[in-house]
Amino acid sequence: MNEELPIPFTVAVLSHHDADVAALEASRYPDEKAFLKMARDRFKGAILLQTCNRVEILVQGEPRILTDFLAETGREKFTILENGEALRHLLELASGMDSLIVGEDQIIGQMKKALLAAEEMDTLSPLLKICMDKAIHTGIQIRRKTAINRGAVSIGSAAVCLAEQLLGGLEKRHILVVGTGEMGILVTKALAAKGLSAIYLANRTYERAVALADRTGGKAVNLKELYHYLTLSDVVISCTSAPHPIIYCDRLREAMEGRTWPLEEHPRPLILIDIAQPRDVEEGAESIDGVRLFTVDDLREISENNIQARKREMEQARELLKDELDHCIRLVKRASVEDMLAGLYTWAEAIRLRERDRALHRIGITDQRIESILDDLTHTLVKKLFSDATYSLRSYAERGEIDKAQSLVKAITKGEGADHKS
Repeated sequence: MNEELPIPFTVAVLSHHDADVAALEASRYPDEKAFLKMARDRFKGAILLQTCNRVEILVQGEPRILTDFLAETGREKFTILENGEALRHLLELASGMDSLIVGEDQIIGQMKKALLAAEEMDTLSPLLKICMDKAIHTGIQIRRKTAINRGAVSIGSAAVCLAEQLLGGLEKRHILVVGTGEMGILVTKALAAKGLSAIYLANRTYERAVALADRTGGKAVNLKELYHYLTLSDVVISCTSAPHPIIYCDRLREAMEGRTWPLEEHPRPLILIDIAQPRDVEEGAESIDGVRLFTVDDLREISENNIQARKREMEQARELLKDELDHCIRLVKRASVEDMLAGLYTWAEAIRLRERDRALHRIGITDQRIESILDDLTHTLVKKLFSDATYSLRSYAERGEIDKAQSLVKAITKGEGADHKS
């Protein structure tokens, strides 16, 4: 059931469910700040969430306007969700139920980051803040109340599982990890327990590579030495946040020549697992002799096994999500009368100030203490007189009875009769 909301809330989704790595990469917005700046002129609120396996746009606005906006920016493959359906998707996403690896925890941090970016660019409307805060809270609660993330693998550790499957084990192997951000840390931690001969850690900021190497027993590598260590490794897992390729075909081809023993026709095989978005490995690398290239698309089998293992937890999470969704819808409906309440209090404040000033004039004494007492008294009277009206307006809104809320405001401010019929 796609419950209508009094404020238009729309989500555009393109994810691993309906797009491969190439399609996701083509649909990304490389300059997130520029995107939010454009969206600010079109919507009352906008949030951009981009991960290695999804691009999502959340707006306070109508579906048609979002569809037109996407088309203008050359992106037309998105699925559009609205109203209660959009809210349900957001809660499922935060709960890890919609992730490629069910139950993974990274999505919570990614949603918080998207929320902060929107706040920084002044595109975080009160509605979107309510929805995102509720989704993040729900995601945390569901992980506490179920085992959906118990022993859960991230995309990073799924990449390690893939390497293990391809090589029949990782003991005594040499693995190079390119990138020491959040994903690189997850990959390195997953590798640290595998009995490797060596973990090489390459990063543009060498100090970060050193810090991670110290924590995990790896060896920090300057990015300038990338191709040298590539010739020494059995597997390369690349997961930087660079906006362009890090591993280029011409340099990779040269490195593969360094992996060829004398009298051998072909180089020793090299497994490249690229889980970055946009991709770290230049297109065409898979055609180089000896290179076996894998991307997020190749983690789908691990994802399917993960889903099967967590079916029971997902069912429990869906039951919990029903109540959370109902609560979220009530919060959104309640928020729909905040402008109405603001108008009501502005009207009351104007009357309060006028009558306070009249009283002060009649007293005829210039005394700051008396003025302060009158100000406090009139503030308290307004607050108490309107407490029941505030409660009623929010209750009407939660039940979706916006017409009754409007009628009540008119009865107070204009003396028009309020319709209280049920």
